[in-house]
Amino acid sequence: MKDNLPWVNKAELTGKKVLVRGDLDVDDADNPRANSVRQMIVFLRQKGADKIKVIGHSETRVPLINMLRNEYVGVEFDDKLRDNGGEKLNDESFAKSLAEGWEVYVNEAFATSHRRHASISALPQVMRRDGKEVYLGLRFEKEVEMLSGIWEKAGRRILVIGGVKVSDKEKFARDFKDKFAAVLTGGMISGVKLRPDGLDISDEVIAGYVQEIATAEVILAAGVMGKYEDPGAEKGTKAILEAIAGNQKAYKVAGGGDIEMAISKYGLTDKFNWISVGGGAMLEYLGTGTLPGIEAVLK
Repeated sequence: MKDNLPWVNKAELTGKKVLVRGDLDVDDADNPRANSVRQMIVFLRQKGADKIKVIGHSETRVPLINMLRNEYVGVEFDDKLRDNGGEKLNDESFAKSLAEGWEVYVNEAFATSHRRHASISALPQVMRRDGKEVYLGLRFEKEVEMLSGIWEKAGRRILVIGGVKVSDKEKFARDFKDKFAAVLTGGMISGVKLRPDGLDISDEVIAGYVQEIATAEVILAAGVMGKYEDPGAEKGTKAILEAIAGNQKAYKVAGGGDIEMAISKYGLTDKFNWISVGGGAMLEYLGTGTLPGIEAVLK
């Protein structure tokens, strides 16, 4: 699929007005989501774009947009998309208002591309109908390439899955259990043995999981094992992530906000082949081979 998608790195952008759907909803200012926006702005300037605007949403207290305005004078930013009810409703009239005055659309918000929201779905469709150009971004391209390795690489495949947002994860684990030699569950997913306080997996479970991880040749990690931010409940998450990082023969991919922060906390980022910016988007892409944000630039 990768070769058939409209990637921005192949676009001619000299003198054009470019609208970027970026990832502005972050827990800190130095992470892959924020840095994908920075990378895109630098790229567009190098390609000679005449005007650049980055749009998105922010539901955290991190003042990323203020930092970006200081870093990239002359670039427009708007992190208030969800203040308009038309965003979540995928409203076409709202999409048309966003598109006005722009010649090129770039989706650099992989983590939100499983949502049928106006800035992800209706906006590129509206712009395509008007004869404008639509593309997927630099980070988006790398996400597709690296996530595809989960299915393409040979060997014993293991899924480590947990966290508090469990409905999509339980469905993925259920639907694709035949593709994994083992599914190691934690967090709020049902059926796993926890410590008495219910905040972490038990020592017995940890020991068994560590043994399983050592046998893997492909590892997909989606979510943490317990309330890792609590020092009294981080043992499971820390032990499992260290076991994954220590498996030097395996192709290792992780995704989702909590697990990204946990990996960073334990200093293991460079031990993974890829850390996806999206949890839900990552699982949907792996489960279906596409996303609403991909489909929207194709039709």
